[in-house]
Amino acid sequence: MRAGFKVPAHSVTTRNLGAAYPLVAEAGLGHRGVLVGHDLLGGSFVYDPFELYAAGVLSNPNMIVFGQIGRGKSSLLKTFLWRQAVFGRRAWVVDPKGEYAGLARLWGVRPVALRPGGEVRLNPLDPVAARRADGILDDPDRRQCELLASLASACLGRPLQPRERAAVDLALASAKAARAVPTLPQVVEALLDPDAGAAAGISTDRERLLEDGRDVALELRRLVAGDLRGMFDGPTTHGLDLSGPLVVLDLSALYASSALGVLMTCATAWLQAALTQQRRRGAFAFLVVDEAWAILANLGVARWLQASWKLSRAHGVANVAVLHRLSDLSAVGPVGSEQVGLAEGLLSDSETLVLYAQPPGEAGRAADLLSLSSTEVDLLPQLTRGVALWKVGTRSFLVRHVVSPAEQALVDTDRAMVEPR
Repeated sequence: MRAGFKVPAHSVTTRNLGAAYPLVAEAGLGHRGVLVGHDLLGGSFVYDPFELYAAGVLSNPNMIVFGQIGRGKSSLLKTFLWRQAVFGRRAWVVDPKGEYAGLARLWGVRPVALRPGGEVRLNPLDPVAARRADGILDDPDRRQCELLASLASACLGRPLQPRERAAVDLALASAKAARAVPTLPQVVEALLDPDAGAAAGISTDRERLLEDGRDVALELRRLVAGDLRGMFDGPTTHGLDLSGPLVVLDLSALYASSALGVLMTCATAWLQAALTQQRRRGAFAFLVVDEAWAILANLGVARWLQASWKLSRAHGVANVAVLHRLSDLSAVGPVGSEQVGLAEGLLSDSETLVLYAQPPGEAGRAADLLSLSSTEVDLLPQLTRGVALWKVGTRSFLVRHVVSPAEQALVDTDRAMVEPR
């Protein structure tokens, strides 16, 4: 070797240098958004679905969070919503377990607590403001019809038959003729006392139309005069303050009820209508549906929820569904059923997926549903508390959520498991 031999210097950009030293650091999603925590393959992890949508990274702002109890999904959601407040973002939460009371206190608002026979009533038939999605006008009347049919289907525990759907549509039209904003009691009354002219419009008589809608009326009556009365059986209570940065619907008094799915459907429908009416021009909001498994088991409700997911961009809303396991999606109905197809279809309408640790038995299903790599599948059962696999568009990140000392009280859900000293 000649003395003094040197390799010539080579200049290269940091972008191209990554090819020479791969996997040393992850580029991340940029700096616009809220800090979530540490990217374990890089630096800080910052995320905001609306910023990423505007940049063309995402085609929709929706998110699904999977996580077993105690893995940190509630901590992530609460701190994420709290940090979004810095940017003027609002949050609306369907809370079936009463876990968001602390966040409400921090924001200086009171949860809207729904109780059978309580003082607060919400009308799930409040109209949704018409907005355009992909050039198509979102028809408020059609949305009301879809919601009512979904609600009736959920109450019956089966899909509506054609004659039942017709009876429901005619009853809603009759109720709207009597009052601009119809209520469930009016719909039930119209089903039990149908109009002869409406019957003639579908070439039947009043008695036949009454029989066609009777089962639906008797099931919906449970929300009007049965054990679930006093929550969704009238106009929305006057004076509810919806102007704050956070609105929480507390359904914890009914968490053990077999009708939880029906109640969550009513609550989610009302929140969507109220949110689109209240949303300030240019301001974005998050709609969080915790324990979303409870409203996916019914075919009609699953159809309605999927339609709501697809309208997220038109309404400027990021829908967030919270589930425990990936198998929750396949457990909503028989193998190959439309319910399962619709539930799994939410994955394609949610370009952000957050997966906390899953049992080993779930890993294989995760590979099929989410197109995970073999490395990601192996990682899922090994993720420690607070660490999640984020799938954002076409990219994957391993993120450790960081909670500040000021947020500790907000996310502490283990107090009952700590022995007093």
